[in-house]
Amino acid sequence: MYQEKVDAYIESKREEMLEDLKLLVRIDSQRGEAKEGKPFGDGPAEAIAVAEGLLKRYGFLVTNYDNYVVTGDFGAQEKALDVLAHLDVVPVTEDWTVTAPFEPKIVGDRIYGRGTADDKGPAIALIYAMRAIKELGIPMKRSVRVILGSDEECGSGDLAYYYQKEQEAPYSFTPDADFPLINIEKGSFKGEFSGEFEPEEARAYVVSFQSGDKVNVVPGRAVMALAGVPASVIEQKAAAVTEQTGVAFTVTECADGTIQVDAKGVAAHASTPAEGKNALTASLRLLRELPLDETKGLAALLGLEKLFPYEDTCGRSVGIFRENEESGALTLCFSILEYTPQRLHGIFDARLPIGCTKENTSAPVGEALAAYGLALASDELNPPHCVPGDSWFVRTLLDSYERYFGCKGEPLSTGGGTYVHHLERGVAFGCMTADVDNHMHGDDEFMEISTLLKSAKIFADAMIKICNE
Repeated sequence: MYQEKVDAYIESKREEMLEDLKLLVRIDSQRGEAKEGKPFGDGPAEAIAVAEGLLKRYGFLVTNYDNYVVTGDFGAQEKALDVLAHLDVVPVTEDWTVTAPFEPKIVGDRIYGRGTADDKGPAIALIYAMRAIKELGIPMKRSVRVILGSDEECGSGDLAYYYQKEQEAPYSFTPDADFPLINIEKGSFKGEFSGEFEPEEARAYVVSFQSGDKVNVVPGRAVMALAGVPASVIEQKAAAVTEQTGVAFTVTECADGTIQVDAKGVAAHASTPAEGKNALTASLRLLRELPLDETKGLAALLGLEKLFPYEDTCGRSVGIFRENEESGALTLCFSILEYTPQRLHGIFDARLPIGCTKENTSAPVGEALAAYGLALASDELNPPHCVPGDSWFVRTLLDSYERYFGCKGEPLSTGGGTYVHHLERGVAFGCMTADVDNHMHGDDEFMEISTLLKSAKIFADAMIKICNE
C-alpha cells in the first residue's frame, strides 16, 4: 500500500538527491594526516561534517562520534536495522576524461566523480530511503540507523571506534557492492614483506622502484630509475612488454645520467585484479628482460616477478590457489612495492575463499619469499564472512530486490570486503549491478542515476519490512 507513495516521493526528489550527492563528491575525502579532532585528516572530516548537516536538515536524530562516523536515527524506538556506507574515497589519477575527479558532472543517465559509486552515491540513497519513510509518515515499529564512516578504504578504523561504543543492530546491510545481495565475503590476507641488502658494486642496476599507494587497488602507475642500461635497449624491451600486457611505458633520460621508466596501466579494485592492468607486475617483467648486473636486490625483484607474474591473479605461482563452490576462487593483487639497492618493501592483497588457513596460505608464501631473502611481517588471515542464504533477513532483502528488478534474486559471493564483514548478520545489498562497469576505484567513476533512484526505493521497501517484523 505504501510502494506507490515511496516511488513517487523518490522520483520527486531526483534533483535534490543529485545536489546532495554533488556536495559530497566535491570533497576530496582521501585519507590524510591525522589531526586533533580529525582522525583521518581534513577531507574525511569535511565529508562527515557535510553528511551531519544533511542528516540534521532532514530531521534525523544525529550523533557525531568524534569525526570517525556520524549516525542518523529514524526515531527513538528500539533499533532493528543498521545501514552503513562510507564517505572516504581511494586515490585518483590525472587520467580522468569526462570530468575532474572532484567535480561532479551529469552526462545522460550518469553522474561522474570520485565516490559516486563507492560509496557516496549509495550513502545518499540510504538517506533518501529513510527520508521518504519519515516524510510520508509510514508507521515503523522499530528504528533504522544510518552509519556513515570515513575510513573504509584504509582499514575501517572508524567502525572499530564506533563499535567500541555501540552494539550492532539485529540486522545490518551496506550498499557497497552489487545487487541482488552478497551474503559471503571472502577472507583476506594482506601480505606485507620486506628485505634489506648489503651494499654491492654494480654498473647496471635498479636505482629505485615505486608503485602503488593503497593495498586494495591494482596499481595503475609505477616508476623506476635505472642506471647503466641504454635508453634504446629499455625502449625496445618495453615495447615487447607492452604488447604482452597492455601496460604502456615512457622512457626518459635524466640529467644525472639515470633513466626513468614510467609505467601506465589501468587501476581496478584489488578483489577483481584481472579487470586491471597492473603497472607494478608489468614493470617487474620489464626488469626481467634487461641486462642488469646480478645483485641480491635484483634477485629479490626477479624472485617477486616469478612468484607474482603479470598474468597470475589467483596465486598459482606462489602456491596458494584454492577454489570453493560457495565462495569462488582465490584472487591475488600485488599492489605496493618500494625498492632501493639497500631495502625492499612490498604488500599484496589476497582474497581468500572458504578453506584457506595459515597452513595452506600464509605459510607457503612465507617460505617462497624467504628463498629470496624476504620476510613476511605477519601470517595472520582475516577469515571469510557468511550469513546463511536461506535466512529470513536475506530472503526479505531479496524480496525487495525482486519487487523492483522483476527477476529472481540469489545471494552471491564476493572478494570485496565491506563494512559488514565482522557483523554477525550483515550483508552487502546493492547499489551496483553486475552488467554495468562503474569504474569503481578507477578513472571516470560514475553511478547511473536511474539505478541510484531505484536503489533508494528498494532500501525503503526493505527498511519498512524489517522494522515492522
